[in-house]
Amino acid sequence: MKKIKAVWELMRLEHGVMIFIAILIGSIIGLNGQGFLPWDKFVLTFFTALFLEASTFALNDYYDLEIDKHNKREDRPLVRGDLQPKTALALFFAFFPLGIICAYFVNLTCFVIALVTAFLAILYDVKMKKIKLIGNFYIAYVMAIPFVFGGAAVFPSNVFSFDVSPGVYIVALIAFLAGAGREIMKDVMDFEGDKEKGVKSFPRYIGVRWSNVVAGLFYFVAVFLSFLPFLSPRYILYYHNYLYFFIVLATDVVLVFVSLQIIFSKKPDMKFHRKLSLIALFIGLIAFLVGALVNV
Repeated sequence: MKKIKAVWELMRLEHGVMIFIAILIGSIIGLNGQGFLPWDKFVLTFFTALFLEASTFALNDYYDLEIDKHNKREDRPLVRGDLQPKTALALFFAFFPLGIICAYFVNLTCFVIALVTAFLAILYDVKMKKIKLIGNFYIAYVMAIPFVFGGAAVFPSNVFSFDVSPGVYIVALIAFLAGAGREIMKDVMDFEGDKEKGVKSFPRYIGVRWSNVVAGLFYFVAVFLSFLPFLSPRYILYYHNYLYFFIVLATDVVLVFVSLQIIFSKKPDMKFHRKLSLIALFIGLIAFLVGALVNV
């Protein structure tokens, strides 16, 4: 049982579920509420999300082992010794190609998205991680691209196009901004360990205080944009959708609270507030999912 828990923690499978929810939302928006993906594509997109997410997180922990040890990341199974580094590599080589294959059978657009994202994932783990000024935005991209992947999954198998519904792009942009905010918060948490390893992060260049301000500003812009789908008829499924509005409002309240705390508190509890921001993002996912489903 301990090994199973360690493998789950290594691959962060809960993130895979959240990514699939984002893909599902993107597909519903892409279809303008006119039904759901066929079952074969539904299954293929699920396993694309699960395999690529699991494999890249395993590779991430493999390359991050020494930094994580220095930062005392006891939440990492490799740091605790529950799993060996070679296990992480084996899981990567097992699941990574399976994710690419699943994407290929969705359609050409999704295959290209998966290939580009997979290439960036490896580049991030091997190289970009030490340049967090770039890496932060890669992680934000990873949080945003599943919505676009879902929006593109509705295309026929031989179609290559990014002409998806505008609603897909606004949701992806909100996810990108919130993701960037969370990653900068993580930079603040990992500052001491990163500094010794020569990692180039926001706190190293602008200091902890201003890094928190930047993270808070990303959250504020994300909150502002979350009102646009409700207010504009361009975003068909969410226009005057009060169920969406009230659920996403809960997300907004939490993100505003987190932003104010990290900006104005002298010594904010970054670990607590980062966990709180993850809860907020999950509620936001539910808002977009439920808001879309009521119009299907």
